[in-house]
Amino acid sequence: MTDIIVATVTKNSREEIRIALGEFNGRQIINLRVWFRTDEEEWRPGKGLACHIDLLPQLVEGLAKAERHARAEGLIP
Repeated sequence: MTDIIVATVTKNSREEIRIALGEFNGRQIINLRVWFRTDEEEWRPGKGLACHIDLLPQLVEGLAKAERHARAEGLIP
């Protein structure tokens, strides 16, 4: 399976976060990784997180909790 990029979040002018579904060692994974633009204007992968796709519902719930908490604290509108 070729990685399928399902979302891209712009971090700043030289970095973006890519969320992708893929396969590693025969296992289906979710991959969240920072990609950065080199001086030659090429995109390269940087630090990130890859885990088994079965953890996706827990990750989504954790991010939803983080969003609710951030809103309650006035950190985001």
